[in-house]
Amino acid sequence: MRALLCAVGSGIATALLAEASYGGWWQILALSIFWYLLANFRLQQKRTFFILGMGFGLAYFVCSLWWIYISLHDVGGLSWLLAGFGVFALSSYLSLFFGMALLLAHCISQAAKKTSLAILLNALLFASSWTLLEYLRGSLLTGFPWSGFAETQINGPFAVIAPWFGGLACTFAVFWLSYLIAQLRLAPWKVSGMVVSGVLLCQVFGIGHFTQAYEKPISVRLLQGNFAQSQQFNPPAIMRQIQLYLTLIEEKSANLIVIPETAFPWPESQLPAGAITQLQAFAQASASQVLIGVVGQIDGENNKVLFTNRALGLSQDRPSYVYDKSHLVPFGEFIPPGFQWFVDEFKIPLSNFGRGAVNQPPFLIQPTNSKPLGAAITICYEDVFGGELAARLRNATAPINLLVNMTNLVWFGHSQAPTQQLRLSQLRSLETGLPSIRATNTGITAIIGADGRVLAQLPQFTRAELQMEVQAYSGKTPYVLWGDLPILAFCGVLILFGLSCKLKRRLS
Repeated sequence: MRALLCAVGSGIATALLAEASYGGWWQILALSIFWYLLANFRLQQKRTFFILGMGFGLAYFVCSLWWIYISLHDVGGLSWLLAGFGVFALSSYLSLFFGMALLLAHCISQAAKKTSLAILLNALLFASSWTLLEYLRGSLLTGFPWSGFAETQINGPFAVIAPWFGGLACTFAVFWLSYLIAQLRLAPWKVSGMVVSGVLLCQVFGIGHFTQAYEKPISVRLLQGNFAQSQQFNPPAIMRQIQLYLTLIEEKSANLIVIPETAFPWPESQLPAGAITQLQAFAQASASQVLIGVVGQIDGENNKVLFTNRALGLSQDRPSYVYDKSHLVPFGEFIPPGFQWFVDEFKIPLSNFGRGAVNQPPFLIQPTNSKPLGAAITICYEDVFGGELAARLRNATAPINLLVNMTNLVWFGHSQAPTQQLRLSQLRSLETGLPSIRATNTGITAIIGADGRVLAQLPQFTRAELQMEVQAYSGKTPYVLWGDLPILAFCGVLILFGLSCKLKRRLS
């Protein structure tokens, strides 16, 4: 019981520290303390490791993802019991991966010795186990990698390796270092040397730059409307919202003007007469490129019309651009089999959305007296998946020079969800070496540099505009070229080696 309480307390502390200044450093320390305390309990049974991993994960995810309760209860109208069950059920599912990670790490760890090689090998095996299970958490059943340990490294020691090997490599480094710190008591001088050497070696990766400034900076306007979610289902309020955005867009020209996800929350075919024509005329006359969030429509199977979460782009002398969201949110945008009963409890209209293609072309921005720029569009949840974005850039038919994310986090109220997604966007910029532009309804609307630093942002829950010159970049990072393959192959080889050593020892 003491070990389980330790796991739960450590999970809570690790989740809370993610939101602190230098959260990436603090999380490593919290994990180290947890591994140290677990070693002192001298546990033997395999199932105990699984239970403790689940206990840690359940506490961690409830604290990290409690804001889902707001969307289910405050916005969706579910009873407090069902909304609480939803948060608990999702956290329990995600904690299974933590339980399996700790169990796998225990199963492949080698005999405890105080030699430098033995300590280092166990640290590598430990980190490989967690990295593999984090990859599976982000992939199985469409994946849910939110609240990982990579994005906190924006404020930690390992952000510099993201352009090389991606967020999963940052996760590997976090668990490798935290395990080593927990072993300081075994060989203080040897382990200290490995810790310092490892951190310093990773900093070498920060020397290289793979993308370069491309053409002149472009003018960008990001409009943050700050509309309550309750207005999204009120026709008069929707009309006022659409009219306000139309007015704000036409106030001044810019190379790129972006409004949030579903800022026009009606199907495109049912928008007020002339709204899109009006914006097209503005784009034509002002030489502006305008991206608006609308509800699109596509043809599904059996001639069934499906709604989509769409970004509609309007430009001078070019046909309208369409990007339909590809990676949909479970329960919010598609209903997993067997869960229609759960969605039926919502007091708001929800349906299965259609999916856009995986590799859709970039949105072209044509500044005056400059070469065209390509923008990779993501809508809300899609920028959580670094591997998918890297694959899009790798397989793009035209160069991509910046990232644009359109989102609406009003569903999650005054919680840490916006800051969590901001860190994810920062990680995406680091991985790709490209600047990110975030247009949101209630925040955090921001512009992020190619190095992952936030260059400017608007305060949350205010109606405001962010206007800034943004420098586009060209080129591809190693992570864009290779994806997650190098770190997964490295972890796979280590895990197979650990299992083979265990098997040999049993047979001998």
